[in-house]
Amino acid sequence: MEFLYKQTAGVTKNQEQTTVTRLKPYISQLRGVAQKNNYEDLESSINCCVDTQVVNEVKSLVQKKVSKQLAYIIVIGIGGSNLGTKAIYDAIKGYTDNVSTDTRPQLIFIDTISKKLLSNTIKFLLEKKVTSQQLLICSISKSGNTTETVANTEIIINLLGQHISDIASRLVVITNKDSDFWNAAVKRNIDVLAIPELVGGRYSIFSTVGLFPLAAAGFNIDELLIGAQEMRELCISKTITKNVAALSATILYHQYKKGKIIHDSFVFESELESLGKWYRQLMGESIGKEKNKQGKVVNIGFTPTVSVGSTDLHSVGQLYLGGPKDKVTTFIYSNNSIQKDVVVPKKRLFDELIPMINQKSSHQIMSAILQGVKIAYKKKRLPYMEISFSCISEKNLGAYMQYKMIEMMYLGFLFNVHTFDQPNVESYKIETKKFL
Repeated sequence: MEFLYKQTAGVTKNQEQTTVTRLKPYISQLRGVAQKNNYEDLESSINCCVDTQVVNEVKSLVQKKVSKQLAYIIVIGIGGSNLGTKAIYDAIKGYTDNVSTDTRPQLIFIDTISKKLLSNTIKFLLEKKVTSQQLLICSISKSGNTTETVANTEIIINLLGQHISDIASRLVVITNKDSDFWNAAVKRNIDVLAIPELVGGRYSIFSTVGLFPLAAAGFNIDELLIGAQEMRELCISKTITKNVAALSATILYHQYKKGKIIHDSFVFESELESLGKWYRQLMGESIGKEKNKQGKVVNIGFTPTVSVGSTDLHSVGQLYLGGPKDKVTTFIYSNNSIQKDVVVPKKRLFDELIPMINQKSSHQIMSAILQGVKIAYKKKRLPYMEISFSCISEKNLGAYMQYKMIEMMYLGFLFNVHTFDQPNVESYKIETKKFL
């Protein structure tokens, strides 16, 4: 097992045992969902990672759409249609896009309505004189009626279509089967991939939503799914000492009860920032609810934040260590790096400054900073958990994301809220369409 989990979070053994006992019926329920291996339950996203039919469909379409010439993949989506894919892309390849020209195919994410983003993207592609075979467009909307996604798709198809005559043949639509978007695409002979009806956007990374653009970009989706499969078995285990999702949900639940209403994902690898943003949506939409399951107004939920070490130690570190004690933190880092490390030289330009960094690698320096932060948190009695990757890879990312999605199911159960809906998000969409 390459994925490690540690906890230092100030929850007593009695609290842990009592809460885990509460979770046992729900653990059994999740095990039942896994055994059925279908998409009939709200928790069905745990079965995406073992759906070989979808994997075959994705690989078949990749073979049809992708050639050695492919250079750019535009991913048009918002929220759950975008964040998971971007998290994996940035963690492994995308973080260096601005200093590297050999990342091909390159993913370009159109994740909001922005005239500058759209204009610059079109200008960039036209300056590159992109041909049909060099371009692939993925338009992703679960409902098929997401205003931002439909608008961005029309704009990009129109403007690029003035220079690429067969632009529609380079489009893949990913949506619910028989949605308006699905039917409109089929009518125009545009390739489509289905999202399971009961798999919500923020739980869809192991469905066609994430698998197709990642596979098209050359990522090893088999390893991604192996990591998810292995973690699924741990996170629905009746042996609680192995069930890391149940344990971390228990810790978060009790810290919330103690007034820790902010959960900060503190990543100590810059390339994991987008992974933190993926989790931010997962927690925000799943747990932040106005009403509980009985319809009682509770206005409950963590405010999820993302911090990047060591950058944010110099921006909000003072607040975290000296401000209100209303936060629980998860430190996320890697023990090793696949890439070759860089080292401070023995002969230095400013050799009189900080002599202890001589011949230390960047990884050693960051590890020292992390250890210093953890000691500072302990001295201030600030609760935290730790998640350590052996390396940042498809397999480990798959394991982490599966773990966090199941963690959220347990947390929703403990908070007694509907984990899989987002009624207040829908309210803004309704009002937007009225104005339009």
